[in-house]
Amino acid sequence: MDAILNFLAGLLTSGLTGLLDYLAAHVLLCLVPAFIIAGFMSSMVPKEAITRYLGPRASKWISYPASALGGFILAVCSCTILPLFAGIWKRGAGLGPAITFLFVGPAINILALTYTGAAIGFDIAISRLVLSILFGIAIGLIMAWIFRKEERERSAEMEVSGVFDQTAAVKPAVWLLFILLIAVLIVGTLQIDLLTGVFASITLPFNPAGGFSSFLTSINLTFQGVLLIFMLVIIGVTAWKGFDKVFDGFNRWTYAAILLIGLTILVAAPHEEAGSFVIGINGRLIGEIILLVAIALVASQNFSKDQLGEWIWETWKFVKQIFPLLIVGVFAAGVVKEVIPESWVRTVAGSNTIVANLVGVLFGIFMYFPTLVEVPVAKMFLDLGMARGPLLAYLLADPELSLQSILVLNGVMGRKKTAFYVGLVAVFSTLAGYLFGLFMAGMPV
Repeated sequence: MDAILNFLAGLLTSGLTGLLDYLAAHVLLCLVPAFIIAGFMSSMVPKEAITRYLGPRASKWISYPASALGGFILAVCSCTILPLFAGIWKRGAGLGPAITFLFVGPAINILALTYTGAAIGFDIAISRLVLSILFGIAIGLIMAWIFRKEERERSAEMEVSGVFDQTAAVKPAVWLLFILLIAVLIVGTLQIDLLTGVFASITLPFNPAGGFSSFLTSINLTFQGVLLIFMLVIIGVTAWKGFDKVFDGFNRWTYAAILLIGLTILVAAPHEEAGSFVIGINGRLIGEIILLVAIALVASQNFSKDQLGEWIWETWKFVKQIFPLLIVGVFAAGVVKEVIPESWVRTVAGSNTIVANLVGVLFGIFMYFPTLVEVPVAKMFLDLGMARGPLLAYLLADPELSLQSILVLNGVMGRKKTAFYVGLVAVFSTLAGYLFGLFMAGMPV
């Protein structure tokens, strides 16, 4: 009985640890801006601006490269791309180009590619880049063909409304605000010395008891992380009271939630080492302050409260739809990670076989890691004896097929489309790893 309780406690601890780490670090500087950008796109960018290049009637020679380019420019992780994908599909993008955007965005993160080349080898990095673009376009084309009947019906509905026959001018302030929002995302996630370098330090005016400090260190949390989790809870309460009926007008809860969201991004920007109560002031914090002030000025001077209210509502709607599923998925991934035996993975994935590459894909699904984290994990498994083919299969699948991504996609585009998408990504990644291991692994770089 005690053994069973200890086992269950271990599963619970693993799930909670993964969830706390996710909320304390990974979610804020990328996912929060992504939700805001998705809401902005849905409310401020007319459907005609989307359907002109990505709609079902747009030329495939334009729509698919445009989708791949859009994903490359943003270069975000799998959870961050989900609200953006939901936003462009809702605004009328064709299923194929939207799927291409969904696949390419997290797959060709320039930071992850660079890190992959340095830590594992540029043969893997270049293969990851090229195959991700080719796969994204191919999977998008296949999905569009499989669901061509539904896409024709959807296109016909938009034809009746005249969406594809209309033109819409987007005022310059919209593009300026969009650029500023993208800049918030980039400054919050880009790993360069200008942003990450600490040029001043602030020692917190209190030092909690050693036991609390040791506890935070044991679960890989900092005081900053605990504060951010607390702020997320407060934001949830204020947003529920201030955003749920925002069309009735802005109230004090609305302003409080907006202020807390901006403050949370600023609190997440400085650097704090685990077990330390010294906050490092870096370029990321300064950049975020400048950008948030600029966004406030542009938004207040160029948009009415009705327009801002619609933006807030669309953002809040995405949060309610997607964020709970992300929480469940991250916790489940932490639990599953505790169950899978590492010795089994090493044994099965140590050679370049179809089964070994499929294991790499399955590992990418259940052992999801945030962007860049999958690279040192992949290096660890390479050192333990994983073949380079299955390693590439894992790196291709990991950004695309996490448990939380599958749950969210099921809610956004339905069970059938999600099942086909997951199957296609798994098949393409497995074959890519196998062929890479067959023809490329071991060749001089």
